[in-house]
Amino acid sequence: MRDIGLLILRLTMGGVMLSHGLPKLMNYAEYSEKFPDPIGLGPTISLIAAIGSEVFCSLLVIIGFKTRYVVAPLIVTMLVAFFIVHANDPFQQKELAFLYLMGYIAIAFTGAGKYSVDKN
Repeated sequence: MRDIGLLILRLTMGGVMLSHGLPKLMNYAEYSEKFPDPIGLGPTISLIAAIGSEVFCSLLVIIGFKTRYVVAPLIVTMLVAFFIVHANDPFQQKELAFLYLMGYIAIAFTGAGKYSVDKN
């Protein structure tokens, strides 16, 4: 049962995050004109980093490949979203970033489970 729970968690976390990243990837030119620069890397690098974590890392989480490593960029992305991008927002506006953060932290501690490429 534990492994089914981890599979559901991975599919949900990766799949829903993918829905945030794919529009950024598919509309890169539009996003690059207005993407925020929350940690001073420049808007282009910030957008590329967000796409990298939200699309490519999410795909790896879904299949369960190197899961404990690929959640690290997702954790960083959600830390930036929660503590910097939405720092002055009420909790209701930043709770989604918080929920993602907690889910990715849980995956980092538990691993992918046996229904994954990692099979751990």
